[in-house]
Amino acid sequence: MKIALSKEVKTALLVLLSIGMLIWGYTFLNGKNIFSSARTFYVEYDNVEGLSTASSVTINGMVVGKVNKISLKEQGKLLVELTMTDKVDIPKSSTAVIYSPDLLGGKQIALQINYNDPELAQSGDFLSSGKLAGMLDSLGEKADPIVKKLDSVLYNVNVLVQSINKTLDPAAQKNLQDALAQLNVTMTNANAITGKFDRIVTTNESKINNIVNDFNTTSKNLSTFSNDLDKIQLEKLQEILNKFDSAASNLDQMMKDVNDGKGNIGKLLKEEQLYQNIEDATKELNQLLEDVKLNPSRYINISVFGKKAAPYNEPVQP
Repeated sequence: MKIALSKEVKTALLVLLSIGMLIWGYTFLNGKNIFSSARTFYVEYDNVEGLSTASSVTINGMVVGKVNKISLKEQGKLLVELTMTDKVDIPKSSTAVIYSPDLLGGKQIALQINYNDPELAQSGDFLSSGKLAGMLDSLGEKADPIVKKLDSVLYNVNVLVQSINKTLDPAAQKNLQDALAQLNVTMTNANAITGKFDRIVTTNESKINNIVNDFNTTSKNLSTFSNDLDKIQLEKLQEILNKFDSAASNLDQMMKDVNDGKGNIGKLLKEEQLYQNIEDATKELNQLLEDVKLNPSRYINISVFGKKAAPYNEPVQP
């Protein structure tokens, strides 16, 4: 059965449809989807500077939601409403941290997930809040002490300059000006001397190069002579060491021969009979000399009348 609609009904339906589309478009542009069953979480912050509605909510850099609404509560607390666009499990002990993704962009919220928590957050639950200092914030915190120190240094410099101005009386200031003028004259003279030296060097550049070349040649010759001298000294030292080694070998051989009883010294030390014969001969020689001393007439006989010499008697041993 065909139902005929009047123009008024059609017009009313078209107006209602237009109003519905307008409401849906407005909510969609504000980050809401009235036909979506997205979950909503809430977080309280003390300060959300840089955070705005439609800011992204991320997990490890991946966008999983957005900031839907920011409202001011009692005692200056700020309530942020997060709408999750992706179906990801969010443990109840997770933390929503505000951070700066880059230098120029605004703030975003990163969800730090506690995967050890088995209890999942439900739509409408509150999450813990946190804030991560960005690069500019860190630079600002580090720059504040430097700025304070710089202010202190500038203040001390200003005090020093004022003290110097008070200390220098007109006479001292005049002396300082005279000293600066003399210093200026000295610098002018030094510049003139430097210019003359440059001209001298430029004029005699070839001669200076020849002197440098001669010096290099002389240095090479001295190095060669030093090497030859070292070589000669090493050869002489080696010759002396060889002679010393030969003499030590000869001495060692001689001592070995003496220990083996070879040669006169070795025989004298080793053959006891030879030693005993020498000792007996020495003893008899001493006795002979003693008898000559006691009885010289027995060995030297000068007789005028033919007197016979007394017979020899062996001296009594003491």
